[in-house]
Amino acid sequence: MQMAVKQTTAAKDASSIKGKFLTFGLCGEEYGLEILKVREINCLMDITTVPQMPDYMKGVINLRGKVIPVIDLRLKFGLSKTEYTKETCIIVVDVQNTLVGIVVDTVSEVVDVNAEEIEQAPRMGQRVNTDFILGLAKIKDRVKILLAIDKVLRSDELEAAEQMAFSQS
Repeated sequence: MQMAVKQTTAAKDASSIKGKFLTFGLCGEEYGLEILKVREINCLMDITTVPQMPDYMKGVINLRGKVIPVIDLRLKFGLSKTEYTKETCIIVVDVQNTLVGIVVDTVSEVVDVNAEEIEQAPRMGQRVNTDFILGLAKIKDRVKILLAIDKVLRSDELEAAEQMAFSQS
């Protein structure tokens, strides 16, 4: 009986996650962001570096007169650093009412993810935080990691990003 309750809860969680996701690549893996969090996608542009910021905080961009902090998602996730290419993009997302640019290797497509295609993120123990993963979507024999972008950045990191943008405007 308890097993059925767990499955029902997982199914309910998955059904609340379903919807449209912008997919992108990082280090050979595929990720997805809720499309409603995405404001725009831009080719890589000049990023003004700001001193004394963590490595993953690349700096700020001037987007039509608005200064937006930029974070390299590879570095934020502790993945290997790589040279930017013509495929590298900046996805501007709304994180807790703050616009933030995230640098990704490639942007793929917008996919419609159904509840039955989503599994909960596996727990990796106490030392590995997976709270920023909404779930794992199985689409066309591939697994896409669906991100809760609001949880990718902690509130203190968002505050630092806002201060970085404000100091450059």
